[in-house]
Amino acid sequence: MARILIVDDDASIRRTLREILEFESYQVDESPDGLDALVKVKQQAYDVIILDIKMPKMDGMEAIERIQILCPDVPIVMISGHANIDTAVEAVKKGAFDFIQKPPDLNRLLITIRNAMDKSSLITEKKVLQKRVHKSMVQEMIGESKALELIKQTVDRIAPTDARVLINGKNGTGKELVARWIHDKSNRADGPIVEVNCAAIPSELIESELFGHEKGSFTSAHKMRLGKFEQAHGGTLFLDEIGDMSLSAQAKVLRALQESRITRVGGEKELSVDVRVIAATNKDLRAEINKGLFREDLYHRLAVIVIEVPSLNERKEDIPALVEHFMGRICDEYGMNKKTIDAAALKLLQQYNWTGNIRELRNVVERLIILSKDKITKTDIENYVNTSSSERSKLQEIFDQFDNSEKLQKYILKEYEAYKGILV
Repeated sequence: MARILIVDDDASIRRTLREILEFESYQVDESPDGLDALVKVKQQAYDVIILDIKMPKMDGMEAIERIQILCPDVPIVMISGHANIDTAVEAVKKGAFDFIQKPPDLNRLLITIRNAMDKSSLITEKKVLQKRVHKSMVQEMIGESKALELIKQTVDRIAPTDARVLINGKNGTGKELVARWIHDKSNRADGPIVEVNCAAIPSELIESELFGHEKGSFTSAHKMRLGKFEQAHGGTLFLDEIGDMSLSAQAKVLRALQESRITRVGGEKELSVDVRVIAATNKDLRAEINKGLFREDLYHRLAVIVIEVPSLNERKEDIPALVEHFMGRICDEYGMNKKTIDAAALKLLQQYNWTGNIRELRNVVERLIILSKDKITKTDIENYVNTSSSERSKLQEIFDQFDNSEKLQKYILKEYEAYKGILV
């Protein structure tokens, strides 16, 4: 049964409204002023609040601001016998669902209450759906390798804190997944996680993207825009591929981290922001510092906690679990019956050189599901997985060690002689 709070200093109004609403099968509570209403709102959840404007101790305009903080999703219907258009507009601006003059038209009041409750139900339903979607999007880190277990333990320890984290790893290893995992286990899980791909944004636009801009600050700035720092307020900001960020943007990010304040492009006012920053890169930032391409002071600000995400080649024992996981998800996405894979096929996948890491593995599994029959076999692997590229990648790793073919030949000869047992 829906519960309504009537806030009005006129006892006769409260009594009349109560009788009508109880006749409509609503549960009704009363408050004679705004202060008493705040006490009740803290103690009891309400579906709708009917709030008078002119009251002693605390009027309706002040009360609505306080109530909005305590329970922002509860619809508030303002009523008054001494109001004008300006008052009604101000009430709506402060968050009122509707404004009704005294004495209220009872039919209109009942319709307004029903509409307000419909809105409240939609908001609740939206939040439930968002939580379901969020849970479905959250992925566990699949596997039981020692390297992965170390990451899981680290995440469990650091997630409840606001410590900044730098995630290192090659492309496709799951750095974004680690960042989202930290966020989901943190005290900021109910807040947003905002991702910025620093490599995908042109250097001349990165500052506007991060800090926002004021209207007219540059040619295409037709309106004010919030930056990623503001969007992530109360949550987590994930700076992916931070090694590709320009030096000028790095300086401003450093200041934002130091002071927890930003200034929009073209603006003068400083804005406070409350964000946890997690950064990720596939580059060696120490080497980038030596080249003058990355600020050392920013590195030390970001690298409070450093997490090294291993390549798939370093955790091949996790491949069977990952393949099983991807097969289930991909079959669900395509509306197909779940397929199986035999042991020989799995063994062959574990021998593959995964230069593209987990991203490549998922693509391969998707290809096998589409092209193979009910059971994926060793033959399917040989037919549909480019194993030659794997061998080529192994050779490439060897080639990269040498400046010229002469040194390479000496190395090959030495290794061959050792293999044959000629060298001791």
